[in-house]
Amino acid sequence: LVMQRLAAALGVGAAGVGAYAFANPDGFPFGQKKRTIMILFGPPGAGKGTHSPKIVEAKKIPSLSTGDMLRAAVAAGTDVGKQAKAIMESGGLVTDEIVIGIIKDASKGPDCKNGFILDGFPRTVEQAKKLDEMLGENKEKVNSVVALEVPDSVLTERICGRWIHKESGRSYHVKFAPPKSLKPGEKATEKNMKDDETGQPLMRRADDTEAALKKRLESYHAQTVPILKHYEPAGIVTCVNANQKPEAVWAEIEAAMAKIK
Repeated sequence: LVMQRLAAALGVGAAGVGAYAFANPDGFPFGQKKRTIMILFGPPGAGKGTHSPKIVEAKKIPSLSTGDMLRAAVAAGTDVGKQAKAIMESGGLVTDEIVIGIIKDASKGPDCKNGFILDGFPRTVEQAKKLDEMLGENKEKVNSVVALEVPDSVLTERICGRWIHKESGRSYHVKFAPPKSLKPGEKATEKNMKDDETGQPLMRRADDTEAALKKRLESYHAQTVPILKHYEPAGIVTCVNANQKPEAVWAEIEAAMAKIK
C-alpha cells in the first residue's frame, strides 16, 4: 500500500518507485542533482586566488568566503546575521555554530544548485566535523578536498610581491604575474597596479609581510593541515604541487575535479 501511494505521488508505477530508489542511493530528494562540495586549502601565497576563479568557471559553482558571507548576513539582517552582529558588537568571537548557520543559509541559494567551494573554512578539525554534521542533515557530504602545497621557503617572495583585485579575488604578482598596467622596469605602486579586466586599482593585504607570514604559516600548519587527515579516509583529498608553472598546477586541479563522485 505504501509503495502504491508513493507511486501515485510520483506518477510512476510500483516498478518505477523501485527504479527511483535504485537510482538515488544517496537519498536525495526526487529530481535533485548531487552537488559538488569542495574545500580548497592552501597556505598564504599558494595560488588560491589564481585558481579558485578557474574552478568556479569550470564547475559553475560559487566560492563561498566565510568572511564575505558573515558581512552579508549582518547587512541583510538574517536571524544568523543578527546573532553574529550582537556577538561582534559585544567584542566576542563569532561561534562555529553561527558560521555553520551562515554557510547553511548561503548554500541554499540558487547559485549553489550545482554545489559550492569553501575557501577559508573549516580551519580546525572540530569545524570540519560540524560542517560534516550540517551537510549530513541533507544527506550530503564534502566530496572533494584540494590542497595546494608550496614549500614555506618559496612563499615569502610570492607573498611580498602580491597584489589583489578585492572585488573578484584575482591575484597578481609584480614578478611572476604582473598586470598589464605595470610596465617593464617600473616599481609597483597603487597608481600603476590595476586589474586587467576592470582597470580598477589593486590592493595589498596589510599582513603580506615576512614577519606576518611566519605567524600565518605556523597557524596554518598547526590547525588546518590536520583537517586533511580528517578527510583522507574518505579518499577525497588531492594534494597539488603548486610550486610549478600555473598551467601545470591547473592540470593537477582539473585531474582532481575529474575524480569527484
